[in-house]
Amino acid sequence: MTAQNHILVVEDEAVIRGALKRLLERHNFAVSEAGTVKESLEKFDMDDFDVIISDLRLPGAPGTDLIKATTTPVVIMTSYSSIRSAIDSIQMGAVDYIAKPFEHNEIIETISKIIREHARSERVERVSPDDDVEPPVEGMIGSCPQMMELFRRIRKVALTNSTVLINGESGTGKELVARGIHRLSTRKDNEMISVNCAAIPENLIESELFGHEKGAFTGATATRTGLVEAANGSTLFLDEIGELPLEAQARLLRVLQENEIRKVGSVQSRKVDVRLVAATHRDLKQLVTDGHFREDLYYRINVMTLLIPPLRERGNDILKLADAILQRTCKRLKTPMMHFSDAASRVISTYSWPGNVRELENAIERAVVLAETPEIGEDLLAIDLHGSQEAVEADTAAGAMPAPPTTEPVEELSLEDYFQRFVLEHQDSMNETQLAKKLGISRKCLWERRQRYGIPRKKKQAV
Repeated sequence: MTAQNHILVVEDEAVIRGALKRLLERHNFAVSEAGTVKESLEKFDMDDFDVIISDLRLPGAPGTDLIKATTTPVVIMTSYSSIRSAIDSIQMGAVDYIAKPFEHNEIIETISKIIREHARSERVERVSPDDDVEPPVEGMIGSCPQMMELFRRIRKVALTNSTVLINGESGTGKELVARGIHRLSTRKDNEMISVNCAAIPENLIESELFGHEKGAFTGATATRTGLVEAANGSTLFLDEIGELPLEAQARLLRVLQENEIRKVGSVQSRKVDVRLVAATHRDLKQLVTDGHFREDLYYRINVMTLLIPPLRERGNDILKLADAILQRTCKRLKTPMMHFSDAASRVISTYSWPGNVRELENAIERAVVLAETPEIGEDLLAIDLHGSQEAVEADTAAGAMPAPPTTEPVEELSLEDYFQRFVLEHQDSMNETQLAKKLGISRKCLWERRQRYGIPRKKKQAV
């Protein structure tokens, strides 16, 4: 560091302010000081500093008010070192927090790291000043206000080591966002490790995540490296973290608190350097209330939350996204380029898309496969499920059972009516997988629609 690295210390207690100033100056930082937010704004131009260190609770206004007044990184100090106040500060835009009484080495390391990362961020922005040229998430398209705010937050959080929690409905692209964060981070040269917590059997998840020693349990014939250890020096993405069993949650908490892991069956711990990005479509706070998710882990992972808006709330993004998916699908399937009819575009823009982008991709791929002309009509999309003859013929050829004819015209059925009628008429003869396949949706989407329309699964009769 050189004297050009200029730090502003905002602290109302003169003793602490003076001690921090002397500590920073001993490490070759130039230091200015103030006692309140008001004094800081009146005496200095906030953008002239490399880092601002401010106490959280100050006379007149909290230190977090400085975040809104500058683009300079702000570090919050607080003697109220609860996790909650620290999380609140970071969610408001602070780059880090320091609990008082603080360790001297911790402050110097934190400030030095922030200065390096902020300088790197400025270099990236100078190379690519136009945010619209390259969205931070590869493959994610969006220009509505919610998506622009999401992109802004991704860029900001990517250059830190803060734990990130991504919230969003199924099919919104949570893993894409996680990969975008990793791609913009200092860990990008190492492969991101992705884990779907809902896809691993409960009795194997601890071994998969944390590894095991030979002989730790029946079938453990060799020592195994866990996925957390495999992510050392990189990013660990835990999708559907709400599905983690409580025992695995306790082990994960240790990783976040102590930066170390212990394999199943081992008595020794090993240090790891892992940046955690978690995702869920569930309300973790409610899971905490219900006793299914640890409260201490919730506060540890809820440092920076990114909310991905559902497709139905993204306005004109839907049509832009549909066009991009159509072109990408045509290239992947090596078919001539196609376009949507006006009627198809209207249906795409008005449908609620409960399965979000994943459902849109499935509908478009199905339409491209079935299309016989360059124009895709609304019937091929089948998103209003009017039971077109093409869909019936395709299902019959595949050996699926077509829906029996009804006395009223099929065209008069709404989406909800069709779904309810189809499920009620076929759930005796089809299992959930077959029903979902017939409807062109996932089993999860089928379950969610059952909940929305109040259609319980038919109970098996006792023999």
